[in-house]
Amino acid sequence: ARGTLWTIDVDGSGHEPLVAGDGNFREPRWSPTGDRLAYLHVQDGKTALMMRWMKTGQTARLAQLTERPSGLVWSPDGRQLAFSMLVRTEPKPMVELPKKPEGAVWAEPAKVIDTMVYRVDGRGYLEPGYTHLFVLPAEGGTPRQVTDGDFNHSEAPSWSPDGSSLVFSANRHDYWEYEPANTEVYEVDINSREITQVTDRFGPDSGPVVSPDGSRIAYLGFDDELKSYRTTHLYVMNRDGSSPRKLTGNLDRGIANPVWDANGRGVYVQYDDAGNTRLARVGLDGKVTVLADNLGGTYLTRPYASGMFTVAPSGRFAYTVASGIRPADIATGTRRGTRRLTGLNEDSLGHLDLPMPEERWVPSSLDELPIHAWVVKPPGFDPAKKYPLIMEIHGGPHAGYGDRFASEIQLFAAAGYVVVYANPRGSTGYGEEFAQHIHHAYPGPDYDDLMSVVDAVVAEGYVDENQLFVTGGSGGGVLTAWIVGKTDRFAGAVVSKPVINWYSFVLTADLYNFFYKYWFSDFPWNSPQEYLERSPLSLVGNVTTPTMVLTGEDDYRTPMSESEQYYQALRLRKVDTALVRVPGAAHGIAARPSHLMSKVAHILAWFERYRDTGEERLADGS
Repeated sequence: ARGTLWTIDVDGSGHEPLVAGDGNFREPRWSPTGDRLAYLHVQDGKTALMMRWMKTGQTARLAQLTERPSGLVWSPDGRQLAFSMLVRTEPKPMVELPKKPEGAVWAEPAKVIDTMVYRVDGRGYLEPGYTHLFVLPAEGGTPRQVTDGDFNHSEAPSWSPDGSSLVFSANRHDYWEYEPANTEVYEVDINSREITQVTDRFGPDSGPVVSPDGSRIAYLGFDDELKSYRTTHLYVMNRDGSSPRKLTGNLDRGIANPVWDANGRGVYVQYDDAGNTRLARVGLDGKVTVLADNLGGTYLTRPYASGMFTVAPSGRFAYTVASGIRPADIATGTRRGTRRLTGLNEDSLGHLDLPMPEERWVPSSLDELPIHAWVVKPPGFDPAKKYPLIMEIHGGPHAGYGDRFASEIQLFAAAGYVVVYANPRGSTGYGEEFAQHIHHAYPGPDYDDLMSVVDAVVAEGYVDENQLFVTGGSGGGVLTAWIVGKTDRFAGAVVSKPVINWYSFVLTADLYNFFYKYWFSDFPWNSPQEYLERSPLSLVGNVTTPTMVLTGEDDYRTPMSESEQYYQALRLRKVDTALVRVPGAAHGIAARPSHLMSKVAHILAWFERYRDTGEERLADGS
């Protein structure tokens, strides 16, 4: 994909490209007065920090950067820019080999790894070094590093009003590698480089933003109790860290992206609520005013929560707006109302019969807990006919679906399937208690929730009970493998990028210093039975459902070894199976359009193999 920059007036006119050409253009940031636009230009692996003067249309390169930066922010006076960027280190060789003989061609030298997290999904093996904060004059020049130490400073900073310091979040504790979520808020003087710690509690303190008058800091966080999920709240404290107050104590929803309003009397945020992402303003008295619904549409493949917003000093906001049948468009609004400005995909989608997701609430058979679900019916749906059904399960497991456009769901429906997806307990957007139902119990009661949703849709009368199929990715892959180990009611299954063996997973996944600590009670060697009992591998002896396993070869979140274990176990049991390896794909298999097409095509091909004969194949075990 290639990124370009566009502009549009708030009345919907003037929709035109602003910056385009070879390479990708990213992170556009208006200057405080709107007279300039700073952005990144990435081409041939190199990144330049660029500036455009809006009055003349002229552009200039401010700096050619050695690494790709992130978190670009203007100082309030428009004279400086700040960002985060990797500073590489040169590790000292562990050994010195003899001098190479003349003309000899030696193998590449051995690579020595001595850091906790050394590879990350989507990025691969990490270059040695640490991310630090930099400042750069808005006229251009040489970026100047303002943080130091063997710590990472990856979040976007926030400027003080006078431009003399940056407030940021980082984990600068001595044992930061062993306590990965324990971040604090800090302030650094950009001239002296003196760093002051502002917060001090066990848990994440992140996303700090300085109020317009410089007296307060709004930030996000919670008190860490080593639970797999805690609700992230909005806090406000004095600039020196005194008198912290939780502003969203009465809103049991995870808060993201705080932005002060121009007068410093409230903070704009977004949060997910029962499958709907909302933009709201939180007053300093804790009053929450919803300004817009249906943020999202930037996650194209499955109906996950997503989206972004920005706010002008006047209070007018712009955001990405989603619907069940369209990816993101641009909308704008004020407290008086909102308006969609674009229809970016009408040319390609407007002529198609795209079914809207239909909402359902289903009581769980386990305890009557209401479970939120959606049904997408095939185009031209006839209620008198019987259709095959696909249940598609989200990952996370602490994540959430909603009535949002999803190319995979629409493609399944277009192939003639009724598609159902749900937010079982453990999902986000329904409060902390709902999400914590699966703490140290996943997979578990969420299985009952999903089966209850399937039962409810089947009871509506238009589904062929002999042609039920199930698939899901990541956490949804875990649950798919768990389901076929618990029941033989499905005619076929596709387990995508799963965890099959929790013991091996926490010792091979990229973020292993987090997973064992928050998802289990102890190290795997101290509690092997706990890991085994929650592993789909423990149920593989029950599986008779034809089950495909599909994973990216460059997946470091749920490594290929997990899928190989399941495939080989199924082969040993003579269960009909296949292993699909997607070259060049990380955990987000569908990040590239060709990979998305391949993923959906393989899933549908597997289901089509059993669509008419699933009952017989289950009966004879072939």
